[in-house]
Amino acid sequence: MPVRDDRRLFELLLLEGAQAGLSWSIILRKRPGYRRAFAGFDPRRVARFGPREVRRLLADEGIVRNRAKVEAAIGNAQAFLAVQAEHGSFAEYLWRFVAGRAVQNRWRSHAVVPAETDVSRALSADLRRRGFRFVGPTICYAFMQAIGLVNDHTLDCFRYRAVARLAAGPPRRLSAAGA
Repeated sequence: MPVRDDRRLFELLLLEGAQAGLSWSIILRKRPGYRRAFAGFDPRRVARFGPREVRRLLADEGIVRNRAKVEAAIGNAQAFLAVQAEHGSFAEYLWRFVAGRAVQNRWRSHAVVPAETDVSRALSADLRRRGFRFVGPTICYAFMQAIGLVNDHTLDCFRYRAVARLAAGPPRRLSAAGA
């Protein structure tokens, strides 16, 4: 579903980074712990976390206790705020990668849905240039799917048409090779 709320975007970006190398079921079970540990996904508060908060987070069984991921979440909050300041909102920044409307793919099977695309590679490169971490092209594509930049529901999925209707303007298709 298309997401344009910055706090929700920060939440999903943080969770996508935490999920790297793990199953989504682990992260979904720990989502309440992440919400509590990361100040309700408030990027302004997370950006101010220091060494004391890092120690607290590394001792918190409610989240994935990986130092690199914890420190990346804090650094990503700082970079997130910089993007907001530059673009007015993080949503404005993200949606420009798809010209403001969701890419509508027409997959017949999950087996053909790509793990990354030219757009996810471009987003990943730009995020990294801005100081974000745990934002490789595969993570970025999963993030794009989660926030509705791309509709990868298969044609036989009950959600496909409802999500497609939410796209502004005529449908766009993005192949695995890119737009």
